[in-house]
Amino acid sequence: MQRHCWSAIFTLCLLISALPLQAQMLTFSREQLIKFTEKNPYDRFPDGRPKVPDAVLEKVKGLSAEEAWGVLSAAKYNNQFAGGFRLLHPGKKLVGRAFTAQFMPARPDVADVVTADGKAKGWLRGSNQWVIDLLQPGDVVVVDLFGKIEGGTFVGDNLAAAIYAATKTGFIIDGAIRDLEGIYPLDMAGYFRGVHPTPIANVMLTGINTPVRIGETTVMPGDVVLGDREGVYFIPPHLVEEVVNRADITHIHDEWTKDKFMTGKYKSSELYGSPTDATLKQEYEDYLKQKLGAARYEEYKKSQKR
Repeated sequence: MQRHCWSAIFTLCLLISALPLQAQMLTFSREQLIKFTEKNPYDRFPDGRPKVPDAVLEKVKGLSAEEAWGVLSAAKYNNQFAGGFRLLHPGKKLVGRAFTAQFMPARPDVADVVTADGKAKGWLRGSNQWVIDLLQPGDVVVVDLFGKIEGGTFVGDNLAAAIYAATKTGFIIDGAIRDLEGIYPLDMAGYFRGVHPTPIANVMLTGINTPVRIGETTVMPGDVVLGDREGVYFIPPHLVEEVVNRADITHIHDEWTKDKFMTGKYKSSELYGSPTDATLKQEYEDYLKQKLGAARYEEYKKSQKR
């Protein structure tokens, strides 16, 4: 709870400090967003958010959370996985670019500024719809609702349909949804903490495309979202290519290992995590070289020696 309060205060301070430059709340300036995501190697959206290419996102769809963990852990990004969600469709992967939104418990003096600011921009209806109306294809809306269930319902079935129509991906809500019976038929991925019949209430929107906390993670706008049955990884753009490349090695290793186990000839300790017998080791290396191709295999072996 204390950490969350400090995170919220930090975000508010950043937003308020930007007022003289932007004459607005609710978002980073383009310059701020570029500064906080300066390692991004790809293009950017007009607002500065990293734009990982669609072709890279397609490769991420074949990955699992464990395959992201190895690279991120080695790079000391140890707070990028969030679990413990309820899943709308457990077998459906969620991949896209994070579009973040932060809500806090309502406080009238701050909420009045937020409401006036939204009206000045011509944003209509509830602040959850302000967020949804900004979504683009390939976005995954990532909403910090501080775990709120009653009154923490970011969407019902109609607004979930609006999210899917805009993004063709899904949503991650550290809070709740409503109208689950109506949302369930939608062919989208969804991660949420709970379900409640109440509409969203007693909260205020304090950040759009700013850093947010989801569980024990820090999520930046433009992070690559990878959701599977276990939970969600938020991959910084500058690490996503390495995650994808390393995953190929993991796939090949697991394929070879499982095939060997299925023969019934080996104990687990003889094969996993790597073969103990010299002949089996060479057999695996030959298999890996065949699958990767000679050039990429040599590149991989060089990287192992660094």
